[in-house]
Amino acid sequence: MPKRKSSPPKLRTADYTKLASFRYALRRFLYFSELTTAQVGLTGQQYQAMLVVRSWEERGPVSISDLANELLIKHNSAVGLADRLVAQGLMARERIAEDRRKVRLLLTAKGDRVLDQLASIHRLKLRQIGPEISRVLGELTGVWRQHS
Repeated sequence: MPKRKSSPPKLRTADYTKLASFRYALRRFLYFSELTTAQVGLTGQQYQAMLVVRSWEERGPVSISDLANELLIKHNSAVGLADRLVAQGLMARERIAEDRRKVRLLLTAKGDRVLDQLASIHRLKLRQIGPEISRVLGELTGVWRQHS
């Protein structure tokens, strides 16, 4: 006999408070990120695209499709995003030898410098707010235990 799915437990006010606290902490970080990237003439999405390209360095070439999948955007949006980064001299396209119809995305030297600067600033901010995000996430998942 198949198992019946049980309904999730009813949420209490404290649960809603924890969810709201978690979203607030994330939004504060994202707001910080948007302001920081804007100071160097980028959008948050452009910064995220650069992070994807740099983080895939050991996995292999990043295609437009890979970028779209990682950023949860449509393929044509990823094309436009890459176009803007190429126009700013932060990213380059290179044909993939095995399939000349496809391109791989690479950061330029300028892109590496800008990303390094932004990632360092973001990491410092995460070190400041990370404990709060961890605490709230732990409370939400039941991992965090307050010691009285």
